[in-house]
Amino acid sequence: MTTLQTDAPERANPQKRNLLIQKLTRAPWWLLATLLLVVVFIASVAESRTYQNAWAEVQKGIWTTIWVTVVAYGLALVLGLLLALMRRPSQSLVYNVFVYQPATTLVEIIRGIPTLVLVFYVTLAFVPQAIGIMNEMGAQWAETSPYQFLRDLGAQWARLTPRDVPTVHRAIVALAISYAAFLSEIFRAGLDSVDVGQREAARALGMSSGQILRYVVLPQAIRNILPALGNDFIAMLKESSLVSVVGVQDITRAGQSFAAATFTFFQAYNVVAVTYLVLTLTLSLLVKGLETVLQRGRKIA
Repeated sequence: MTTLQTDAPERANPQKRNLLIQKLTRAPWWLLATLLLVVVFIASVAESRTYQNAWAEVQKGIWTTIWVTVVAYGLALVLGLLLALMRRPSQSLVYNVFVYQPATTLVEIIRGIPTLVLVFYVTLAFVPQAIGIMNEMGAQWAETSPYQFLRDLGAQWARLTPRDVPTVHRAIVALAISYAAFLSEIFRAGLDSVDVGQREAARALGMSSGQILRYVVLPQAIRNILPALGNDFIAMLKESSLVSVVGVQDITRAGQSFAAATFTFFQAYNVVAVTYLVLTLTLSLLVKGLETVLQRGRKIA
């Protein structure tokens, strides 16, 4: 008796098909579409003299935008971390009710003021007022102080004028203060994410509060909040355009100046928008790559 063997076709694996569909669904099609849009735009306007002139003006402000963003964000990181440490709960390493309440009040006030208003306030109101107070104190020290170094310092303060403080520096301080309030909440969440048992174990080993904060708490907290910090850096890059309202020659201000001089508002602001888009997309890809590396590190650990 013979057995007939037939070559039956293999059945498709529905699980593999579902995985393929999921991968295609999660693919960064938005990135491909955006890059395609940018490439098409650049190719279509490459021969336009107006767009070439607009780009020549706008690129003069790129370095200013990057410099303002990096410096302001660096200051905001330091201030935000200090505010977060001052606003830790009572069982944390750094706590004092006379520090907690003023710090909390300051954070809530800053978070309630729009960034644009804060830029105007610091640049046009606070700095001139502070210089006026310094002038009065300096004149008094120069006349009445028994110490020579205070008399010299007072004479310098008495001669100080608002023009001696560049507008770009005032705008950087305003952005740093604004973002420090929001970054303090991120830092506080990161500090709270570290298990209390690790602090207790470090304390049992004889580590001081400062050592626990430096070697145990902060490294883990920063690792947990690094993606959020990257996202806020991107937001800072976009909001740095607010410094243009006080005359800082960044990307936005350069585009405004070119548009006002040539009446080519459509072309000028197209170039401004695409420039910001390319910068933010580049930073977004870096942040996503960083998140991927951190996730792999957690899986390995």
